[in-house]
Amino acid sequence: MINEFKAFIARGNVLDLAVAVIIGAAFGKIVTSLTEDIIMPVIGKIFGGLDFSSYFLILGDVPANLQGSTDYAALKKAGVPLFGYGEFITQTVNFLIVAFIIFLLVRAVNRIVPATQAAAAEDPADVVLLREIRDELKKRNGAA
Repeated sequence: MINEFKAFIARGNVLDLAVAVIIGAAFGKIVTSLTEDIIMPVIGKIFGGLDFSSYFLILGDVPANLQGSTDYAALKKAGVPLFGYGEFITQTVNFLIVAFIIFLLVRAVNRIVPATQAAAAEDPADVVLLREIRDELKKRNGAA
């Protein structure tokens, strides 16, 4: 079983996946910072507020020490049921930014890769020869 596990781990796919997860996590932090520190304040300023995460509706009782509080994180930590539509907007913008950046990356790769795939897409000479032989045999058997 240990040898099978070593073979599984040594496969290129697993290592590629591990690298992708690590880079993805780091990339996620960059996008989160971009959204929270740069984009959302601008959007909030345009729409009259500085921070969308402070937009919420209180759906239940608020503890006495937090009465009148507008701190979403503190209310949520205290277990107050909240309808946090501002946080949802922030996460949606995060998603759209990540999706757009991934789109740009895939688009760039697709422009580079087809040139190399065209050369690799040509069949080897022996495969072409075998197909010609097959086609000729089909013609002879079909004519007989």
